[in-house]
Amino acid sequence: MPIEATLGSIGRMNQTVEPSHHHLPAAFMRRLRRILPADGLLQKSTEVAAYECDGLPVYRARPRAVALPRIAAEVGQVLALCAEYQVPVVARGAGTGLSGGALPHPEGIVLSLARMNRILALDPDNRTARLEPGVRNLAVSEAARSHGLFYAPDPSSQIACTIGGNVAENAGGVHCLKYGLTTHNILALKFFDADGALHEIGGPTGEWPLDLAALLTGSEGLLGVVVEATVRLWPKPPSTVAYLAAFRSLEAAAASVSEVVALGLVPAGLELMDGLALSAAQAYTGIAYPEGSAAVVLAEVDGDDLTVALEGERLRAIFTAQGAFAVEQAVSDEDRRRLWLGRKSAFPAVGRLAPDYYCMDGTIPRRSLVAVLTEIGELSRRYGLPVANVFHAGDGNLHPLILYDAAIQGQLEQVEALGADILRLCLVHGGTISGEHGVGVEKLDGMCAQFTAAELATFHALKSAFDPHHLLNPGKAVPTPARCVEAGGMHVHGGHQPFPHLERF
Repeated sequence: MPIEATLGSIGRMNQTVEPSHHHLPAAFMRRLRRILPADGLLQKSTEVAAYECDGLPVYRARPRAVALPRIAAEVGQVLALCAEYQVPVVARGAGTGLSGGALPHPEGIVLSLARMNRILALDPDNRTARLEPGVRNLAVSEAARSHGLFYAPDPSSQIACTIGGNVAENAGGVHCLKYGLTTHNILALKFFDADGALHEIGGPTGEWPLDLAALLTGSEGLLGVVVEATVRLWPKPPSTVAYLAAFRSLEAAAASVSEVVALGLVPAGLELMDGLALSAAQAYTGIAYPEGSAAVVLAEVDGDDLTVALEGERLRAIFTAQGAFAVEQAVSDEDRRRLWLGRKSAFPAVGRLAPDYYCMDGTIPRRSLVAVLTEIGELSRRYGLPVANVFHAGDGNLHPLILYDAAIQGQLEQVEALGADILRLCLVHGGTISGEHGVGVEKLDGMCAQFTAAELATFHALKSAFDPHHLLNPGKAVPTPARCVEAGGMHVHGGHQPFPHLERF
């Protein structure tokens, strides 16, 4: 079946669990099997079921097959074969993404890079590491620790998420305010294009005259498949201190974040958790937060002893002036670990409060934190759906968690409508519809609201330059002009589905 026919009904279909009755050519499957290791091709329904969704399980689709290469050359051969037979390819890492970016194409294959998990080189003198895409985020810092180094981007899923997926989504983490996102920590990439040709960008031997690493980082698998990344490692600071400031109102906590940055401080981390998230994290981890907290701000400063002492005093003074009724200081590694454990456990902790939750992702200017959080609270009351707020406050990256029960008829549609209104808020206040989770299939209609027709045409032109036949992760991230006309803006509810052939539940 032509790709255009399969994708032509984007936003119109609400079901289809299995692929259609059309099968991939037998010759294609025979050649694919010869490329891969003996255990490197999954075809049975029970085998591919584990790949039918990522961390956004609202949307599901079954791939025709799952390819599991072990070396880069096999990736190139698989892509060349798919180009020859015009078979769609969805690259996948650990599947921790939260926007449906790794959702399979029902007429194509999933290219899983999880088995390519070697740290190829660690150079402590130049503070770099060369990594295959399946290396876990946390494993990089674990390997670098003995050299007094660490890898800075640290998303909450770092124990499981992979470097390849981090590159695809431009992942951040709780320390992104000072140390930057993935794009700020990538020095070179090797990737295969849709035809299976290998390219290297960045680094001393990069073949391209332009630095395209920033373009590939965050491109959600639409432009190429990364098979190696060279990343920057940072020296472990001689001193690190974390602070927890407790507030009796969410608005006061948000205002303190804006004040910290306005006064020129750049903490290593600056995070906010509201009362609902706190109660969930406390029950989940056993960490005791100050009684009566409507919100807490977590801040971490690092550097030499004098800098840390001076910045710590300034932080304490700002928090107190903004109404904090308690400011706790954690100096030891164990105390800091416990403080951050509550924050990094917030998502699974909130998952215990309701049968389901929907994690949103948008960004706003810091000056709008108080206004937007207030409006989110009003939306929560209007829809009758609880919302827990846990987010990277320092760079305005919001992660509202909407609690609901998918078993209640119509409630998922309400959640989608509330989520759409939250993203509208972000745009109204000069922000964006995504900070680090990406667009995937979740926010296609939101792209129509954020970008003009000319800007979207530029995105499509870039896609076509790298992938002329649109075989790499088709139907994701960039909506078609027809979709935007049909959506008429951010109508992500009201019957429109972001991708065909999906099972929703």
